[in-house]
Amino acid sequence: MGCLWIAESDADGTWSERILLDPRDLHDDDADIPPEERARRERVRESGSGVVSYTADPALRVIVCPLAGRLFLVTVSEPGRWIPVRELPSAEPAVAPQVSPAGDSIAYVHRGSVRVLDLVSNDDRAVVEPDADGVTWGLAEFIAAEEMGRTRGLWWSPDGRALVVARVDESAVHQWQVSDPGTPEAGSTTIAYPAAGTPNADVSLAVVATEPGSTPIPVPWDVDAFPYLVDVDWSSDTAPPLVTVQSRDQREVRFLEVDPTTGDTTLARKDTHPAWVELMPGVPTRAADDQVVWIGVADDTRSLFLDSTPVTPSGLEVRGVLDVDSSGREDGRVLFLASSEPTQIDVWTYDPRTGLHQLTEPGGVHGATRGGGTLVLQRRDLDSCAVHTAIWRDGRQVHTLASHAETPDLPAPRLTLTSVGPRELRTAVILPSWHEPGSGRLPVLMDPYGGPHAQRVLSAGAAFASSRWFAEQGFAVVVADGRGSPGRGVAWETAVRDDLANPPLEDQVEALRGAAERFPDLDLDRVAIRGWSFGGYLAALAVLRRPEVFHAAVAGAPVTDWSLYDTHYTERYLGQPQDAPEVYTRSSLIQDAEGLRRPLMLIHGFADDNVVYAHTQRLSDALLTAARPHTVLPLSGITHMASDETTAESLLLLQVEFLRNSLRPPR
Repeated sequence: MGCLWIAESDADGTWSERILLDPRDLHDDDADIPPEERARRERVRESGSGVVSYTADPALRVIVCPLAGRLFLVTVSEPGRWIPVRELPSAEPAVAPQVSPAGDSIAYVHRGSVRVLDLVSNDDRAVVEPDADGVTWGLAEFIAAEEMGRTRGLWWSPDGRALVVARVDESAVHQWQVSDPGTPEAGSTTIAYPAAGTPNADVSLAVVATEPGSTPIPVPWDVDAFPYLVDVDWSSDTAPPLVTVQSRDQREVRFLEVDPTTGDTTLARKDTHPAWVELMPGVPTRAADDQVVWIGVADDTRSLFLDSTPVTPSGLEVRGVLDVDSSGREDGRVLFLASSEPTQIDVWTYDPRTGLHQLTEPGGVHGATRGGGTLVLQRRDLDSCAVHTAIWRDGRQVHTLASHAETPDLPAPRLTLTSVGPRELRTAVILPSWHEPGSGRLPVLMDPYGGPHAQRVLSAGAAFASSRWFAEQGFAVVVADGRGSPGRGVAWETAVRDDLANPPLEDQVEALRGAAERFPDLDLDRVAIRGWSFGGYLAALAVLRRPEVFHAAVAGAPVTDWSLYDTHYTERYLGQPQDAPEVYTRSSLIQDAEGLRRPLMLIHGFADDNVVYAHTQRLSDALLTAARPHTVLPLSGITHMASDETTAESLLLLQVEFLRNSLRPPR
């Protein structure tokens, strides 16, 4: 169970770590998590329990943790002296809390309304409430949280006197029923699901003052042309809030400056691309001199921009901005992630005075955060599944955080990262620890995600934990990233436009053959493929369209009909189905059902509200109509991620048994 920890140093520089908040002391029960919080966790794939998030003021003197719809406060009176945890007198359930910049109040959401709780007087009141059925304030809608990386719907002003709040109206979104036949007494759950080509939620903004009696000030923009609210940035106390909106076809993004006294917006900047404008983490925001920091395209490279000027070189792929110093006190104005090799991600800084500086050593996957003169660096590498976390001050490492995470009980990996084929596909090949080269042929298991917007081949041991387990069961496991994956330039990412089937599948075949050239013990007469979500779609696609290459497949939670998947993801690559039906047909699995002649296992959770169970049901119906034998494994009570340990373990064992039986050589 997750706890809230603190690492701090005393006067002589000695560091210590201890727990500030243990949910077990508060008798917290994850069974009582409010639906809004469960939805947020599902969107960010949070499978932990206990403390999984917190909010704090910039000075880290006030920390608030939401637990089961209640809010708990941890405060510090002076360095090293923390006042015991106390529960706040908030309305229940309380979700999505945000501490004010001054640390004297907290905004949170209660049943669709936004409330502000004064941490001194304990005064708690609503500042804006739902004005119609189907309306909520202060929360991110499904599309924002699932596909756009925005999980919040309220933002404090720097002086703590006002909030920018998102209003979400889902009345036009199509209502779907998600039910679990395993619990018929529970009935069905109604979800507002914006499938491709159908209406999205109506999302707008208002500036809400925290003073009693204030009236929300609407923030207008052309919502018909730019219906997607990407993010809000109100980090500068000398510049107006910056609102980012995106067109439905995702080919244009606009940055709007907001007058907080009137709500009026003016265009500050825009970005366009003929395929789509990728939404990048951490931008746009403002630097100390109020320059706009964002990530755009220069020479086919995602580059860091200050206003209109790219400040990173061609070939250095910027992955996201971690922090921008608005105070002028940090070392390096912009802290960001970037890659010169797609399997590695490093931490960099940029400052107009000193230029670019790489903070981390190559050969791993890194992350960072900073504040108050302290930099925390994280490193993952291929040597283990552990995360190495170090604290830096004044340019030197002063402490290494202890890790309490369990590590997989696996032998030392026999894992090789390589580039194969004409496209130099980044590929991982994992052999059993006990296998001696030349001692025999190994059945092959392709284990991709394979779709756009995500990577699996990274210089991090934890990325291959399940693949290593499959290798120990007797497979040569091959993991490959194809076209569409990030880190290799914009042309590479947009190569899947209008076709999510052929480029990803071609790249998996190329990676398989390239790996076999490097590792002759791979038996190409016994090749299976497994995957989840897009990887499940790709696995089923492989045995349906390339049965001469792939001899068995396990498809977990596969997208089988793209007209059933959500607007923002699907339309980014395929447009709207009413405009290009042939594009959807080309990428669908349903019409390929008659061609199945290899073993196929479909796995899907009945409670999945992302890739709904109808995807597997429709493919299974088509296979049954075509008299094609297949296996369906339905999961009662399971969402898009099988986070329950017992279920996850059983799924691994069942997949191995299915694959062994499917690839067993004839007598």
